[in-house]
Amino acid sequence: MNKQPLVSVVITTKNEANNIFRILHSIKNQSYRNIEIVVVDNNSTDDTVKIARELSSKVYNYGPERSAQRNYGATKSKGKYLLFLDADMELSKDVVKSAVETSQRMDIGVLTIAETTVGKSIMAKIRKFEREMYMGEPDYEVPRFFEKGIFLKYGGYDERLTGPEDYDLPYRMRNSCKICRIKHYIYHHENDLTLKKLLTKKYYYAKKGAYYAVKHPELIRIQGTILFRKVYLKNWREFVKYPFLGISFVFVRFLETCWAVAGFISAVGFCSFIKAFNSIFLD
Repeated sequence: MNKQPLVSVVITTKNEANNIFRILHSIKNQSYRNIEIVVVDNNSTDDTVKIARELSSKVYNYGPERSAQRNYGATKSKGKYLLFLDADMELSKDVVKSAVETSQRMDIGVLTIAETTVGKSIMAKIRKFEREMYMGEPDYEVPRFFEKGIFLKYGGYDERLTGPEDYDLPYRMRNSCKICRIKHYIYHHENDLTLKKLLTKKYYYAKKGAYYAVKHPELIRIQGTILFRKVYLKNWREFVKYPFLGISFVFVRFLETCWAVAGFISAVGFCSFIKAFNSIFLD
């Protein structure tokens, strides 16, 4: 009988045929063995589901967005623990082992795992530059590993949110749950990320995330200032050390800010945006 608690790894997908094998392979190669893989697809039109079924017996179709997919995957899981991943990720060998051991040793049911970007393109390098500034910053890093009982107690991810749900759930947990962090890495493969894709996603998340601004105005004061964040000042040496990346990062952040504002306005209208801005940042 396997004495290791079962860990259910829930992966959400949509047209991820180019990525799904890598993440599944990295899960299969974990040093921790008692793992089940739950893939929740959202009407992919490529070979995502076909590839997933070669490595997992639990492959489902559900939508309409990532939050709903994750919650559905949790209901289909059998594990004591849940680990939520995206298809463009890859786990270093000891991620699950370290998460389980840390949870049991410290009696903590919510864990953040260090994340970094992998890729040689300029956009991947900019994303890596950004992610490494967020290391150890609880307002920007998000937990992905949960004891299932705690996850269900808080109702899982808010399905009204797409994008900010990663921040909403741990924020709701903060007052009563200690959140710890492990240093084994999750790698994001973002070499195919383009500026157009990034801005399109930022617009979409801002449009979908208007409710988040209403729900957590105190977080928007911290996270909503895409271009001006205290964490940038804290890491000023990185801008000096890598001036080209620093300048490129600021330029991309400026564009992201513009697209995010446009997305928010498209959701609530210009007048409501001005009212929200005044309420959140000026009152």
